[in-house]
Amino acid sequence: MTLAALALLPLATAMPAALTVTRDVPYAPDAHPRHTLDISAPAGAKGLPVVFWIHGGGWTSGSKAEVDLKSACFTAHGCVFVSTNYRLLPEVDMGTLVGDVARALGWVHRSIAAHGGDPDRIFVMGYSAGAQLAALLCTDDRLLRAEGVPFSALKGCVPVDGDTFDLPAIIATAETRRRVHGQPEPKATHRAKFGTEAQHREFSAVTHVARGKGIPPFLILHIEANPDTTIQARRLGEALVSAGIPARVLGDPEATHRSIDRRLGESGHPNTEAVLAFLAAQLK
Repeated sequence: MTLAALALLPLATAMPAALTVTRDVPYAPDAHPRHTLDISAPAGAKGLPVVFWIHGGGWTSGSKAEVDLKSACFTAHGCVFVSTNYRLLPEVDMGTLVGDVARALGWVHRSIAAHGGDPDRIFVMGYSAGAQLAALLCTDDRLLRAEGVPFSALKGCVPVDGDTFDLPAIIATAETRRRVHGQPEPKATHRAKFGTEAQHREFSAVTHVARGKGIPPFLILHIEANPDTTIQARRLGEALVSAGIPARVLGDPEATHRSIDRRLGESGHPNTEAVLAFLAAQLK
């Protein structure tokens, strides 16, 4: 069976692929250990769609190795899978951190053809903190333009259970909740992590949603048990739809914040099926 045919197979009939895995590929010339990414591709891959994955960890922890079932799933369905590291708070500020992820995607656009990927068919995905980063990269075109990546290369965005698509709203919500209940302000708040109020707006994907920019379609996954991630997912989805950008918000009634990430890629799981259907629809 050809790789082209494999890429069109539905979930139930996808086949395990022999893989070529290349780890710790540098995407910047400074040899920083966090400026690396891992690439998994079906053996003999050529011109396949690319899934670019951004890990979570609250912008202070996490690793490109935390992909669970995703690499096996997406490569079995005819994609090249890339998972990136980036520098973390407090080593760098949030603007530098965002720039690292944009730089990694710039490297992918320039170089992924040598690993069997199509630089003009990229899906950006991320979990938790990575969801915020994925949504921001796919709405604020300045970030990728600086790296030579046109929005036309992005075929879709899948943020998974993020709560920071509208930072001013989530900050106000959290601070009101703590004030009403007489709780102290913790040190590691979103307000502290994201800087000034102007920066809060700049790092919010909803700020940058607008017609005519070429923003790709979105599939926004969230758990229903958390009102913050639920309302933030709906907020982003409504902003996108209002701007004429296709967007679907999908809540999982059973998942936890951890399990929605861990089980993404599990055969037969509704979230996996939804993501694969989303990819197939955008690749038609």
